[in-house]
Amino acid sequence: MSEAKSQTGAGELHAELISGNRSVILAVFAFSLVLNVLALTGSLFMLQVYDRVIPSGSIPTLIALSLIVAVLYSYYGVMDYVRSRILVRVGRKFEEGLRVHIFDVMALLSLRSGGAAGSQAAQDLTQVRQFIGGQGPLAWFDLPFMPLYVVVLFMLHWILGVVAVFAAGIILVLALLTERAQRQPQADAIEAMLHAQLLTEEARRNVEAMHSLGMRGALRERWEKVQGIALERQTTANDAGASYAAFSRVFRLMLQSAMLAAAAWLAVKHEISAGSIVASSIIMGRALAPIEQVVAGWPMFLAARKSYARLKEILALVPKQRERMDLPAPKGLLEVEKLVIVLPGAEKPVLQGVDFRVGPGQGLGIIGPTGAGKSTLARALVGLVPLAQGAVRLDGATAEQRDADALGKAIGYVPQDVQIFAGSVAENIARFNVEIDASKIVAAAKHANIHDFILRLPDGYDTQLGANGARLSAGQRQRLALARALYGDPVLLVLDEPNSNLDAEGEIALDRAIRAAMARGAAVVVVAHRPSALHAMNTLLILAEGRVAAFGGRDEIMAKVGLRPTPSAPIVVASQAKPTQQLGRTTLSIQGRMGADAPKRNVQ
Repeated sequence: MSEAKSQTGAGELHAELISGNRSVILAVFAFSLVLNVLALTGSLFMLQVYDRVIPSGSIPTLIALSLIVAVLYSYYGVMDYVRSRILVRVGRKFEEGLRVHIFDVMALLSLRSGGAAGSQAAQDLTQVRQFIGGQGPLAWFDLPFMPLYVVVLFMLHWILGVVAVFAAGIILVLALLTERAQRQPQADAIEAMLHAQLLTEEARRNVEAMHSLGMRGALRERWEKVQGIALERQTTANDAGASYAAFSRVFRLMLQSAMLAAAAWLAVKHEISAGSIVASSIIMGRALAPIEQVVAGWPMFLAARKSYARLKEILALVPKQRERMDLPAPKGLLEVEKLVIVLPGAEKPVLQGVDFRVGPGQGLGIIGPTGAGKSTLARALVGLVPLAQGAVRLDGATAEQRDADALGKAIGYVPQDVQIFAGSVAENIARFNVEIDASKIVAAAKHANIHDFILRLPDGYDTQLGANGARLSAGQRQRLALARALYGDPVLLVLDEPNSNLDAEGEIALDRAIRAAMARGAAVVVVAHRPSALHAMNTLLILAEGRVAAFGGRDEIMAKVGLRPTPSAPIVVASQAKPTQQLGRTTLSIQGRMGADAPKRNVQ
């Protein structure tokens, strides 16, 4: 990652955590100063009791001191409570400020890399927020005031101050050793847990294949091994921290006893009063408390710091989306200009030099052998694939020039792998818009020929669907996805294998829906193997090895390249389509015949 991008992510985090809360942080620091002064109340009270009350036997003095202490401790409790609440709200504000961007990060990174590539970002955000709102930062705010207690001990006697300085130095060294001991084990443990989480999600997502193909035992063994590694590394990290934390606690108790012994020795020599013995022990304990709390909370601090670093990197990968100027609503002119797409990890382009134009009311069918790049092209048309070169324009504007949600409303898309969300049928069709238009939902369902089926569901359009529409068949999910694509009369309709799970009745409804969309002026692009989805198309594009091998009128192209459409079988290419380049013209070699040159690729 470039230094500039890294600075971008760091700048956004700094703005949300520090710059936006500068006055609040200063207030917490001021509260901490007052709290640490008030923390001297107990030691000063004991000093007065032993040095004044007991020698004088004055009960009124004891009562007066007790009342003063009660008031001071009340202030202490209120201020400590307020300080904690402030930090909780700082953490909440931090999460709220980044929540929208983190969602975009998860969505876009998962889109680019697949699976749960960006899901860790939400967990990292929660981890940082929980640390900010927890007890860990309070110890860090108290730590700078440790010299205050040392000064008070020096005021009692210089030897007590020296003991305190020595003790603080030892505890600080232990804190540094703790950090060093836990740094790598904690990083290894976090990495192993992330791997285990991804494997768990993968097994859950592919549960049908796992059960049906007898893979459960093998995957369970693999999952158990990864979980075991994660647990072992976490145990190592915890043991490393626990050993230093335990030693720190024991050493602190020994130091307090040493302070008592030193104070008692000085009292025996009549260099300090008897009250100073108890007071010095209490002050010593209060001085070392923040260091011990920091050591005890070190694992959480390391986890939060690691999460913060990952957030900085991941936010730099997906910069915050700026507001776009509203453009006129598109009318359906789709232009693809010299498109080149290279998928992550691939060495050669999946698509290269693809160039065509589809106007409003026109239909384009895309066919070709497996691996030709048809689905990648369909995903590129709706903005799901980053472009290496070229452009995809809708009414002259690229996807980057329009607001993502506004562009999405103008597009209807049915992917090859249909995805249904948990929610009601109506919500899925309406794309989960806050304002649902019932008439548009019903119209879209009727065009997809799923209205009657929906009415037979227990709650009709209000029927709740499980994750990925678990209660629906593959064909029903595909019809529901078609209804969702048709909702709101989009000006661009991109359908990738929309009839792969449809019966004859469903294919008739699909053909009618496509013709209706074209009749109202929408541009329609259909990727298909079965010819029934292409009946309404007036133009055909053949992809082979990522290039346009042929382009022209549907019947003309089928005849020229030897395609054999049959009523129920997929469109079959007579032999593997292999594009060749001759004098800059794209041709298709099939059975010794050359496909027609296609210098102009405008849908007629």
